[in-house]
Parts: sequence; C-alpha cells; structure tokens
Amino acid sequence: MRTTAFALALFSLLALLTACGGHARLSAQAGTGTDPQLPQPNPSLIPTVEIAPAVGWTDDATPSPAADMEVTAFAEGLDHPRWLYVLPNGDVLVAETNAPPGKSGIGGIKGWIMKRVMKRAGAAVPSANRITLLRDTDGDGKAEFRSVFLQGLHSPFGMALVGDTLYVANANALVKVPYQSGETTITAAPAKVADLPGKGDELNHHWTKSLLASADGAYLYVGVGSNSNIAENGMQAEHMRAAILEVNVATGATRVFASGLRNPVGLDWEPHTGALWAVVNERDELGSDLVPDYLTSVRRDAFYGWPYSYFGQHVDERVSPQQPELVASAIPPDFALGAHVAPLGLAFNNNGVLGLGEGAFVGLHGSWNRRPLNGYEVVFVPFTGGRPVGSMEVVLSGFVDADGNARGRPVGVALDGRGGLLVADDVGNSVWRVMAARDLPDRVVRAE
Repeated sequence: MRTTAFALALFSLLALLTACGGHARLSAQAGTGTDPQLPQPNPSLIPTVEIAPAVGWTDDATPSPAADMEVTAFAEGLDHPRWLYVLPNGDVLVAETNAPPGKSGIGGIKGWIMKRVMKRAGAAVPSANRITLLRDTDGDGKAEFRSVFLQGLHSPFGMALVGDTLYVANANALVKVPYQSGETTITAAPAKVADLPGKGDELNHHWTKSLLASADGAYLYVGVGSNSNIAENGMQAEHMRAAILEVNVATGATRVFASGLRNPVGLDWEPHTGALWAVVNERDELGSDLVPDYLTSVRRDAFYGWPYSYFGQHVDERVSPQQPELVASAIPPDFALGAHVAPLGLAFNNNGVLGLGEGAFVGLHGSWNRRPLNGYEVVFVPFTGGRPVGSMEVVLSGFVDADGNARGRPVGVALDGRGGLLVADDVGNSVWRVMAARDLPDRVVRAE
C-alpha cells in the first residue's frame, strides 16, 4: 500500500511539474503541410505529459464523420485491434495485438512515467497475439461473421498476401502460412522467413512491424522503429532499426532499404508513381511544437535524419556524437502531419472513395507529449500528380470526449474494396466503416 501511495503521489507531482510549462505556442495547423513552422527547440528535464485517459465508447456513441459521410461499426467487441488487411475476396483480417512483455528500451524516471502514461492511455493490456477474420456476408457494412484466423503469434502487426502465401510480421520475425481463398481458419504452424529486430532479450521500444509487398511479390518491406527517442541506448541498440527493411521473399535475405526514420509505421504504394510512402513518428521532448510527425516518399538507400537531425538538416543538439556528413545528406520529408500526432495507419485512395480524389488516408493515434492534445482523428492528405498539396482534411473525429477522455484511438486504416474506409480503434475495441452518405444502405441511420 505504501509503495502504491508513493507511486501515485510521485506521478501526481510529476504531472504538476509538467503542467507548469510546455504548452504549445503555435496552432496545431502551423506544424502541418509541405512547409511547416519549426520553432526553436524547447526541451525540459521532465517531459511534457498530456494524455487522454482511455474510457471507451458508451451509449451507442460513434466517432464523428466529416460532412456528407457516414460511419457505422463494422465490428465491435474486439481485443485491442491495431492493424487491418483486406483480402481479395473482401474478408478483413484484423491483428488483435499489443507490445510483447520485456524491456521497453526506456529506463529511469522516463521509463517509469511512460509505463503509467501507456496504462492511462489504454495501451498496457496484454497482447491477444492473434489475427481475426471478419466477413460481411450480406453487404450491409457490418461483419456478421468472425473467426480466429491465426493464433499463437508474437505481437503480430503487418500482413501481406502474395499468391497463396500469407506473410505476418511479428515483433521478432517475419513468418508465413499457406492460404486458400475463402478459408476462415489457418491451423498450419507459421514458418519463419527472416528474423526481425526485437528477438530474444533485445530492447524493444517500438515493437510494431508493418508490412508491404512489392508489386511482383518478390520483396517485402518492413517498417521497424527505433529502440529509443534519440539513441540514448547507444547506436548499437539501433542496428537495423529506425528504418524500412527489404526482405527477399525467396531467400529471407534482409537489407536496409532506407534509414533515419525514427518509427515508420504505415507503408503504401502511391498509385500514380508507384513510389513507396510511409508515415513516421518523429522524436519527443523538444517541446509541444516539435517535432512534426510526417508523411513522406521513401527512396532507396536514402537517409532521413534520425537521430542526428530532423526535417532535413535541423540538428538535434541532444545527440552526441554528431555525424555532420550524414546530416548533410538527410532528406526532408514531404508533408508534416503535426507535432506528436502519432501517425500509424496509411492507405492511398486508389478508388476515389468517400467522394474524395487523389490522396492518402492517415490514422493519427494521438499525442502524449504535447499540451494541448493533438491527433486522435483520421485525416485525408490531398495529392496532385503523386505529390501532396494543400491542407489535410479531417475524415473522422470525436475520439476524445468533452472531458478530454479517449473514447477511442484510430490506428490502422484500409480501403474495403466496396467504397468504404475501415478504421481500427484499439481503445474502442472496434473497427469503424466510413462511407460517402450517398453510398450508405438505406437501413443504416446517419451517426450523430
């Protein structure tokens, strides 16, 4: 009891101390777009902590869609759904998953703070370690059928189907299983294709491993986050991390495709140019206005700054020793999404759904290191000719209630092939479906 009381008192004291400063000086919009404002860094001994405590959805409430759009619950009652993959026959795979047990990569007082932040934010639940199949059997926008598709995994995240083989990116390895169209359960034991950073007793701060197949299926691309904020665990702990890896499907041979990306999560191919794009979570603890997370094209063998610099050649003075020659080659990202918004899901609008044109949908999981909160919504970044232009638009919001509590937090996003956008909500334990109002079946009532 004394230990618990002391911990609560210390956490309250830290919350009070962080409340004394660190408030954003710029608007949330100032840190977005192709030319965001980048003020002077404002680091502090104790990081700014502002979170939306997880409470879930009640009384049939739903997120709020943009004008001329509708939202319905495609599936509810899931266990921390994080990532989505739509199979060619329309079945939806959802990874019910969370961080594996073990060392987080953040020690000391910051590690202590982060554990409690994650608990309040709803991110400390045990991992279900499974993939569930959802099927809309009658086309009404709701999954009437579900089954455990694959289980016994290790914090699974990314999924990709190549021919008759389904690949899954666990936190520690890329694995594969045979797949036949229409089957609802796979009992075959997953076979390892390649190890991924995070195996054994390694630190495993950013555990998610996103996955994307090349057009010909010969290569798989894996997003791997850093093991720290700014390499405070040493660069030896960052081997093959803060990078997008390229895996040869036939041999399992793995190489770094691009580096200096602190935590690249959502990956997708831009449909007009065929270029690889990613959404990336940037570094923390430089103040509420820095550093904007971003959406960017990713070039082979390119370097994007982490940990030495951000947004091109903006040097992070906290990192020592520096690498000036490497910083000189750092490529600035294409589009800023806002400071600390935590972009996770990415899906290009290949089919012009929701009455929107060329562009990308991004799930913003929401901030913890900014005051006031930022993110907690799904946005659309418009493109022209394969490049982002203008300002991003909010597609789905209302995840935070009037009291500052998180009813949900958006993670993965995916087009369902039927004119809808699916959104995984790991706090609300749901998958939401957004559609243009004119496409909604008559029997579905517009969400308030």
